[in-house]
Amino acid sequence: MAKKIVRKVSNRTSGKKAANKERRNSFNLETLRPPRGSRKRKVRVGRGIGSKLGRTSGAGNKGQKSRRGYSRRRGFEGGQMPLHRRIPKRGFRSPFGKTFAVINLQDLNAFPAGETVTPDLLRAHGFVRTTQQIKILGDGDLQNKLAVHAHAFSASAKDKITKAGGSFEVLA
Repeated sequence: MAKKIVRKVSNRTSGKKAANKERRNSFNLETLRPPRGSRKRKVRVGRGIGSKLGRTSGAGNKGQKSRRGYSRRRGFEGGQMPLHRRIPKRGFRSPFGKTFAVINLQDLNAFPAGETVTPDLLRAHGFVRTTQQIKILGDGDLQNKLAVHAHAFSASAKDKITKAGGSFEVLA
């Protein structure tokens, strides 16, 4: 019958391992290190053919793009007429133009008769989600008599509100 060989580990070595492990996990000034992979060495180009970035330093052979300080201007296509000049231009955008959040009259039927509809009330009910000024348009019919306060109204909206017996007020 073969004898079983058992290797005995001395207490002295296991104690050192535990101490080393404890030392590695403790935080103090002498053990502070940046996380692994967070510090990357700068690539030094032009330092011989053995570095893979020698001779032309990764810039290819000759030409404007291989020279020092080269930077192509935005939209440059090598002398070809650039895309932003090839496409036709139309119209302009007024610097004084106003944009409105629009609401149709048929949406105001959700409010009970006699209510005063203000921009804050419209935002609270989810009709408007932005802080833009509000314009009421005349699409649909108004069944309830409402007092509507908004920043702008279309001509048909004004007519339909007054025909329904309501009133409108233009806010500043």
